[in-house]
Amino acid sequence: MSAAIDPLSRVDDGAELAEGVQIGPYCTVGAGVKLGARTRLISHVSIHGNVEIGEDCVVYPFAALGHPPQDFKYSGENTRLVIGKRNVIREQVTMHPGTAVGRGVTTIGDDGYYMVGSHVAHDCVVGNRVVMANNATLGGYVTVGDHVMFGGLSAVHQHGRIGRQAFVGGLAAVVTDVIPFGMAHGNHAHLTGLNLVGLKRRGFPRTTIRDLRAAYRLLFAAEGTFQERLSDVAELFAETPEVQEVVAFIRADAGRSLCMPGAD
Repeated sequence: MSAAIDPLSRVDDGAELAEGVQIGPYCTVGAGVKLGARTRLISHVSIHGNVEIGEDCVVYPFAALGHPPQDFKYSGENTRLVIGKRNVIREQVTMHPGTAVGRGVTTIGDDGYYMVGSHVAHDCVVGNRVVMANNATLGGYVTVGDHVMFGGLSAVHQHGRIGRQAFVGGLAAVVTDVIPFGMAHGNHAHLTGLNLVGLKRRGFPRTTIRDLRAAYRLLFAAEGTFQERLSDVAELFAETPEVQEVVAFIRADAGRSLCMPGAD
């Protein structure tokens, strides 16, 4: 089955359309765009620039993908936006390519769900199975791990990191890095514990959840310095990979400070 293009759409001859692609009415697809097998553009979708979208994605009306990033340093360089497989991109979503002074590419993983009005800025790296609720926003250079959920109207400051399996609550303004498996709420956002619901839903063993909870309590206790507590956690839970993932996240060289617990 070849690509099916509605006659009311405009697709540049330089675009590459795989088998089974469906393009509904009033879409514009520019040269350099690559659409994977069976990907569907419902209608009124605008995709331009060096954009690659994987197979079995669905893009809803008025999404704008690959248009110039909102960065004053961008001067028209041929940077990229790469979107993985099986993503659902709802109405009015915007995703921008990278910049020459940054990574040069914005990367979206597989199996994500990007709800109405959500935004992924230039040079972001977004993992697999990420959910961004309505109007959630990522600033430039943000890194997001797998299975992260963003509540509606939440926003992450540029250069921020959101660890794997974290949960960011609605309306949260995240200006610091959120640890893997953490849960952040508020403006400015603070940790409110671990994403226990997500851990249980995804089948993490009870022993792993137990160790994560114990490590969290020790890490953010009042006694000693934070670095002393971090070393204790690394030693006591040396056999728990998920705790070691949190330790490595904290110890990594980062441009932002760490999101810490705070009063609700």
